[in-house]
Amino acid sequence: MGLRRVLLLGEGNFSFSAALCGAQDTHVVATCYESEEEAVGAAGAARSIRRLRDSGAEVVFSVDCTKLEEHFLPGEREFDRIYFNFPHCGRKAGVVKNRQLLARFFHSCTEVLAQEGEIHVALCNGQGGTPADQPRREWHNSWQIVAVAAGAGFILSHVHPFKAETIEGYKCTGYRSQDKSFCVEGALNHVFTRSTAPLCFTPLSCKTQLGGQKVSFQVPQVLVDKINRGFLEENSSHPVRTIKEKFSAGLSQALPLHNTSSCLPLLHQGHPHGVCHSNIFWITLSPGEAPSTEKMSQNPVLFSHFGQDTDKNVQEGCPVPQQFYLRPSLLPHAQAIIKKRAFSPGTLQVLSGPVFRKCRITPHSMPVFHEMFIVLAVSRGTESSCMQMLVDNIKTTLNSLHQGVSGVKPTISLQEAASFGTELNDFAAFERQLGEIQHFLCVGTEADPSGSCVGVIRTAPDELKSHELVVVSVSLNLDLLAMLLCGISDWRMLWTSDRRFLRQFPEGELRLFKNFSLYPPSYVHDVSFWLPDGEEFDEVAFHTLARRASGEMVVSIQLRDNFQQPGTGRRSLCYRVTFQSCDRALGSREAAEMQLHFREEMQQQLGVTLR
Repeated sequence: MGLRRVLLLGEGNFSFSAALCGAQDTHVVATCYESEEEAVGAAGAARSIRRLRDSGAEVVFSVDCTKLEEHFLPGEREFDRIYFNFPHCGRKAGVVKNRQLLARFFHSCTEVLAQEGEIHVALCNGQGGTPADQPRREWHNSWQIVAVAAGAGFILSHVHPFKAETIEGYKCTGYRSQDKSFCVEGALNHVFTRSTAPLCFTPLSCKTQLGGQKVSFQVPQVLVDKINRGFLEENSSHPVRTIKEKFSAGLSQALPLHNTSSCLPLLHQGHPHGVCHSNIFWITLSPGEAPSTEKMSQNPVLFSHFGQDTDKNVQEGCPVPQQFYLRPSLLPHAQAIIKKRAFSPGTLQVLSGPVFRKCRITPHSMPVFHEMFIVLAVSRGTESSCMQMLVDNIKTTLNSLHQGVSGVKPTISLQEAASFGTELNDFAAFERQLGEIQHFLCVGTEADPSGSCVGVIRTAPDELKSHELVVVSVSLNLDLLAMLLCGISDWRMLWTSDRRFLRQFPEGELRLFKNFSLYPPSYVHDVSFWLPDGEEFDEVAFHTLARRASGEMVVSIQLRDNFQQPGTGRRSLCYRVTFQSCDRALGSREAAEMQLHFREEMQQQLGVTLR
């Protein structure tokens, strides 16, 4: 490792810099805002400055922390660490002026901080405005340091006590521009790092197999950063692949297992029977690329979905509907295997891959996730025992995974679909649309003892059964399992482009996830509008539009008011929209721009009238 360059700003008597100057492989650049003549007048400053210079450190005076690029030539920048202890505008400056100081400081740091560098800002207890402050000030009365830093592209990655007593020779000065100490009891050191850049959602075309030929289509904007990510590929260390491989290994000990993943087409044709139109990502193929009816008839899986007998239309010479959509489930692929009898009784067929569903915005509702679909054909009369064997195997693997990660045994329950409560998560609710379910597989943790549905168990519908065999299938949501096992609170983190996420899972090892973006700021906006006369409001379309307009920065949408105007009968809705990122910096200005864009899109796409 090379020489670490450390920049210290706003030094009063240089005692903090002097304490650092002896560190190995560290070059210290100590600065203050005052001139040299003013600085040496502070008690103990002259002695600290001599010590710094004797050790080879640089001491620079009259440095403005809001204009750092003016003080250091391009070749002298790239600091690995920047310290700013107890920043203050001086005298009796209020919180607003100090926020402005911090904002200009963070913007200035973007020019001189190394890509993997850190910014350390020590504040008195309560000033930062984060939950780490005890007691915590009201937000408006704090320096709002996380939101201020986000405006310059930085995220809070660590926060810990500032222990002045452990720093040899350190004496805090500068309170209200005097040779007096700040109150450092309960003070906190806030460590900021660079955020990944905002994603650029440029239009993306994707190629896939459809009806025996290659076709291309425009990827829906909300999925641009999620298509073809390769999380399940052999060289991936992503948690969803690790969990899939662990389940496969456990199942293969009980029965022979055959994996099918790579050749499953992304697109289907027609309309999935029983599934709400609003939950589907409809696709328009590139001009002239729709496959012929003849080719489609050779691939009934592409248009025979969830019990809809569209392939019969092909056999009778009827036209195949020219509607295409991204697969919302691997169930039709499993049904195609069953129909063709392309399996060996007693052998597990495992299908896996991403599936796509429009849904409302919640921390656990995901428009794309990785499904693991397990199919087993067994002799009639043995289906109950075989189903129990599958469930026991899955439970054993889950227990092993969870105990390996957190040391706590999870609560795993199998609940009959007929008696399952109405409070279904979006995964379970959508699965009910796909067809009859025998059981829901639920996993509870200490944080959520009631449990969350992560899988469903079915037997094949009557038309797919034979006299001798019964087909049992299990569908697992690998993304929900990764969240539960690794303590990930927001599904969006699974798709982050920030390398700090995958670094926590070296060589596919599952661990409890540690957030690298602490206390991300949130921004609340209300939007109210009149609905078009006589039209039902599509809430899923509203949520999907919010995802698209914000680039998945909306974390919550709550209905605040539903008003019907007397006399005219016109309906007005008011929603509270909360913008918050889980992995990158989101400043107030960017959130406000997202809100304006969302309002414009609502008028154009949903036909509402803003109030």
